[in-house]
Amino acid sequence: MKQSRIMNLKFSKTKNSIYIGAVLLFSGIATAQDSIPSVSVDVAEPMEAIAEAEPVKKDSSINFNRIKLDGIAAVVGDYVILDSDIEKTLIDLKSQGASTEDITHCGLLGKLMEDRLYANQAVQDSILVSDDEVNATGDRQLQSLVQQIGSMDKVLKYYKKTDETSFREELYKINKLRMLSERMQQDIIKEIEITPEEVRQFFNRIPEDERPVFGAELEIAQITKEPKPSDEEKQKVIDKLNQIKADVDDNDASFSVKAILYSQDPGSKSKGGFYSITKETGFDKKFKDVAFSLREGEVSEPFETAFGYHIIFIEKIRGQELDLRHILVIPEISQNVMDEAKAELDSIRKKIIDGEFTFAEAALNFSDEKETKFDGGLLRNPINFDSKFELTKMDPTLYNQVQNLKDNEITYPVLEEDPRGGAPKYKILKITNRYDEHVADFSKDYTKIQELALTEKKYNAIKKWMDKHIEDTYVSVNDENKDCEFANKWVKE
Repeated sequence: MKQSRIMNLKFSKTKNSIYIGAVLLFSGIATAQDSIPSVSVDVAEPMEAIAEAEPVKKDSSINFNRIKLDGIAAVVGDYVILDSDIEKTLIDLKSQGASTEDITHCGLLGKLMEDRLYANQAVQDSILVSDDEVNATGDRQLQSLVQQIGSMDKVLKYYKKTDETSFREELYKINKLRMLSERMQQDIIKEIEITPEEVRQFFNRIPEDERPVFGAELEIAQITKEPKPSDEEKQKVIDKLNQIKADVDDNDASFSVKAILYSQDPGSKSKGGFYSITKETGFDKKFKDVAFSLREGEVSEPFETAFGYHIIFIEKIRGQELDLRHILVIPEISQNVMDEAKAELDSIRKKIIDGEFTFAEAALNFSDEKETKFDGGLLRNPINFDSKFELTKMDPTLYNQVQNLKDNEITYPVLEEDPRGGAPKYKILKITNRYDEHVADFSKDYTKIQELALTEKKYNAIKKWMDKHIEDTYVSVNDENKDCEFANKWVKE
């Protein structure tokens, strides 16, 4: 089989499975960001509860025809999958706005079977997910739901659940299964790496006339000026946060209400400043250091990060996880300071054009952006940290800023707001290199080829694992589903 066909098959054959998995990860259950979980909207029948996570005896004499009314689609190890599970999964995908045009009944069943196989083996391999961890996830989901819908009674009515206890039990089963499945997948590929020689061999196996074509790309550099607030404005913010802290400490004022009223953090303001974090959460280091130094019920002193000034209230300590609320207030920057930053960039731009120094020299000496100034202002693609941006995959804001630039042309100062709530900044940009659409070249496109080679290696490891454990695990598929063209050999001879 030709290598390009192998690539196409291996990455397209699993496309539905990977796509479904990604959507389910964010639709079936809320993540740490507490999106609304898309759970069953019908009151569970007795057999449906079994499908979520309850074990079934490994009895190969199960007669699907005899218990057809129960709607069992398949059994994988200790897990049952009902026909209704497949239907509900499709409804969940549609409710999240996902395109279901290419998703079939068989494809969904195959994905659900994969998840159960991972979870079943995770238990066998003693890959643990603690009850505290699962319950904490459910707590966050319910808190988010109550905040968005209004009350627990409204949440139960919305999801057509009879009581909070049964709803929590259902969330527990779904979360436990998902987390076991994820941990097992991570364990399979955690030590997989790719060597330069393997990348070379991967590339050389592809016939020249079948090598992938990469789209047009740009390398972009920028110089930024970040206007700073005055000391007077900073003190105003500190005083305001101290007043809020005193009101909470001395008058039992609601920190949550204060956050809704005063916080300038768009990610948590509507949720009363709520976040649940661990020491591994990708937050500012100073923010985490302060949070983990506090006791439950304590409000921090005002402190500064790159985003502004904060105070933190610790709502609950759960082992290595914190439920907290915070208020972010950003000091105002006067228009005069903004105008000065813009004028300085105008002057730098003119001196570059006049040849007094190069763009890279100007970036090193004048840019306020530490991440890029030492590399000539060169931007890095956040997806793979490569210096190239493919036109069809660029961030729309960045694309609009450079789409009309000609070679050696520099933009006038562009004002850019920080979507995370930080201070605005001015910047000038230049396209330093253009790469037309081209057939893959090993030296020029090494990073992309390396990604493809690593993806294939991980896929092969997963496929090998799947084949082995399907063979070693009790699996039974309903007669009505045995004609499905599964990506894996679920139907045993």
